[in-house]
Amino acid sequence: MSTMLLVAELGFTGSTGGMAQRQGTSNVQSNYRSEVRSKLFSPDSLLAENDIRLEELWSNADSGGWRPSSAPRTNWPPPPSKTNGYLRVRCNGGLNQQRSAISNAVLAARIMNATLVLPELDANSFWHDDSGFHGIYDVEHFIKTLRYDVKIVESIPENEKNGKKKKIKAFQLRPPRDAPISWYTTEALKKMKEHGAIYLTPFSHRLAEEIDNPEYQRLRCRVNYHALRFKPHIMKLSQSIVDKLRAQGPYMSIHLRFEMDMLAFAGCFDIFTPEEQKILKKYRQENFAPKRLVYNERRAIGKCPLTPEEVGLILRALGFDNSTRIYLAAGELFGGERFMKPFRSLFPRLENHSSVEHSEELVENTRGLAGSAVDYMVCLLSDIFMPTYDGPSNFANNLLGHRLYYGFRTTIRPDRKALAPIFIDRENGRTVRFEEAVRKVMLKTNFGEPHKRVSPESFYTNSWPECFCQTSAANPADKCPPNDILNILIDELEKTATDTNSTIS
Repeated sequence: MSTMLLVAELGFTGSTGGMAQRQGTSNVQSNYRSEVRSKLFSPDSLLAENDIRLEELWSNADSGGWRPSSAPRTNWPPPPSKTNGYLRVRCNGGLNQQRSAISNAVLAARIMNATLVLPELDANSFWHDDSGFHGIYDVEHFIKTLRYDVKIVESIPENEKNGKKKKIKAFQLRPPRDAPISWYTTEALKKMKEHGAIYLTPFSHRLAEEIDNPEYQRLRCRVNYHALRFKPHIMKLSQSIVDKLRAQGPYMSIHLRFEMDMLAFAGCFDIFTPEEQKILKKYRQENFAPKRLVYNERRAIGKCPLTPEEVGLILRALGFDNSTRIYLAAGELFGGERFMKPFRSLFPRLENHSSVEHSEELVENTRGLAGSAVDYMVCLLSDIFMPTYDGPSNFANNLLGHRLYYGFRTTIRPDRKALAPIFIDRENGRTVRFEEAVRKVMLKTNFGEPHKRVSPESFYTNSWPECFCQTSAANPADKCPPNDILNILIDELEKTATDTNSTIS
């Protein structure tokens, strides 16, 4: 099975067999990796030497005995035959926000005992395309994977009354941002029972992330990492790009977030020409709320996206040389070649999906949201991933969580706030021990191993420990579910169907 399909088919039970299969396939495709997975952060190796071992970064981080597992571990009854009504949602924003919103929609439907209507993707306003859910995701796989959790339909059926068919009109509601579960079980549920269906829009960040119910959190992981599989043509194209990159050895992927919208949002204008500043300020005025922004203050606290040159300097400080193969996932870089030239001089082996794959299929299937999906998969399977600006509404946010779930794959996450004074000193001519200072900061960051989630880190960036388990767990809550958990869920589903048929007859 190809790596790409393996991502989609990886079982969510956390059983030893499933993980062994995944690791075996990964080792075959990545035979350049070390035979032994070194413990990246063990006291007697890395930290004791106060330095970073480059060869270890090319291997997955130490799992500490944890493995991904999003299957239920307590009683999880199947969705009942009769629900309280239909739930429609409109998922706005980019790929990250949409995946999170879809996961939240499934959980909301479970909480309210509702039938979920296939989520709508607001692709037109953000990506200028209208491909929708059907154009990006495998609908049949989505519905089948979640059949133990919620009922899903592609559209609200007509309601037949007195021999006449009438379409149910969904009552529109605007959920509060990060709404608690209680909002869904009271206000939203009340309107659903009154009207038969509700339409929640917009639906980005409309359900609280921190929920004190591990089973609800595991449902989110089942949606995000198992049910949301891209369409076959996207998977095939992504696989082709990955294979071509791997043919020349390991590769790193970088999400270079140096684009107009992010720079305007961050208020980082002063490094640009007067004409470029006008463009950024105009974009900010039209798209974001007014706010006092002083560049030097923003820069000093790490609120500005890293420039391409700063990204290159961090990698050089970590020991990467100009032979490193880098895949760039990015939109149109603001400022163009002026900012890319210093980065390219440090790392000339730069690729993107257009430079790796030259087929007509690429041109046809990388427009808008589909292009983002291809970048997502290529970054997911890269040996190392580096985001340059991770936040609650960013492409990298979901990807970091997916890589953690997919075997603790190495990530390099620069601490912009801690690095800011080092870069400012360098700009002012103070370059002594620059690389040493960068390494010292980076040693304190996380490289992809299990770690406690601390606010403001998102659940979608780090679903540990809820969506992971241990076969020899000291805490019973962390123990892996039985290997036959899928059979148990199937039996429960069949029993519900049998009971329903008996009631009808």
